[in-house]
Amino acid sequence: MAEEKQSGATEAEGPRFVVQKLFLKDVSFESPSSPEVFQDQGQPELKMNLNQRVKSLEDNNYEVILTVTVTCKVGDKTAYLAEVQQGGIFGITGFEPEQAQATLGSYCPTLLFPYARQQISDLVIHGGFQPLLLQPVNFDQLYAEQIRRQATDADA
Repeated sequence: MAEEKQSGATEAEGPRFVVQKLFLKDVSFESPSSPEVFQDQGQPELKMNLNQRVKSLEDNNYEVILTVTVTCKVGDKTAYLAEVQQGGIFGITGFEPEQAQATLGSYCPTLLFPYARQQISDLVIHGGFQPLLLQPVNFDQLYAEQIRRQATDADA
């Protein structure tokens, strides 16, 4: 009877998503034009790049690494370049393959982004520059666009 109860509980649970660990994988900050760039009066130009990768681990666990790179230029000089690789280990069980991929491609980066954003902000401030607050990113939209591009490439 105890066995029946256990198997029934597992079936009733359905899909499961667990955050196992959040961690900082890599951090980089460069200010190649310092200290001269602090004297420049030009308008800073910011560029942000996002990248992510997913690696399958044992026991339905996945490592997701979100890389956020911010480059700031003043005129033709690079004021700073800040890069953060924010990672997480996520347990995913009971999902259909498409749902699992969407969770890894959209939901996990959404969870990781605030941590990466805070690290970027801290790096920029500690580098002697004005505070930088990156705007939220719609990872659902980015994932949907990635799926559309893959479908278009497959058709071509």
